[in-house]
Amino acid sequence: MLATLLAVLLAAQMSVPQLFDAALSASRDGRFGEALPLWDQVVEQLPGDASVWSNRGNVRLAMGDPQGAISDQNRAIALEPGSADPYLNRGIAEESLQQWDLAAADYEAILQNDPADAAALYNLGNVRGSQGHWDQARRCFEAADLARPGFAMARSSAALAAFQQGDGAAAERELRLLIRRYPLFADARAGLTAVLWQRGASGEAESNWAAASGLDPRYRQPEWLLQIRRWPPLPVHALQDFLQLARR
Repeated sequence: MLATLLAVLLAAQMSVPQLFDAALSASRDGRFGEALPLWDQVVEQLPGDASVWSNRGNVRLAMGDPQGAISDQNRAIALEPGSADPYLNRGIAEESLQQWDLAAADYEAILQNDPADAAALYNLGNVRGSQGHWDQARRCFEAADLARPGFAMARSSAALAAFQQGDGAAAERELRLLIRRYPLFADARAGLTAVLWQRGASGEAESNWAAASGLDPRYRQPEWLLQIRRWPPLPVHALQDFLQLARR
């Protein structure tokens, strides 16, 4: 509360470019309580600037107000319908409300203008996975990786989708390649743990899990895996089976 009050007091002494820069800096640093009143003032000064509305929408989403975020992204789209960012940001807010069809429509709108937009492809993959369409999800993740070389999370997601489809050999091959290139990539280590455990390679599974759990303890949490990281259910269940037996 004090930080918000200080932000308001400081904002009263700033020019519009200074306000914009301060709001953007607070947003990037995750100081959303400070950022929001700054963006409020920038919106008042620049109501015709689509990027201002979109940036405020992102902060509102980060503060747990997806409906407010969608409202701001709607304004940004009305002002600048050819810009991809507000569609992407609105799709993310819609995903938080599990409005899968609306989110998919926003990502597809981006892809109509730019079929190689890696962020839209990746997010659309997450939506298709949440709808249970893992074949489509896998294709989206693979396309995102092609569109942005080095997009490790897209490659890992494609491998996990392959595992969900019953293609454990392809999943294991891809995850091993990722780990060879990025030894400290927790997602690939945890994913490989699940794949190896599923096929009975318990010793190697334990070795990979030791690395994964040290890198990111969130992989112990099935709710986080399913709802935030958006793993498919089969690797989540395999990893949980591994953890339950490993604790005995």
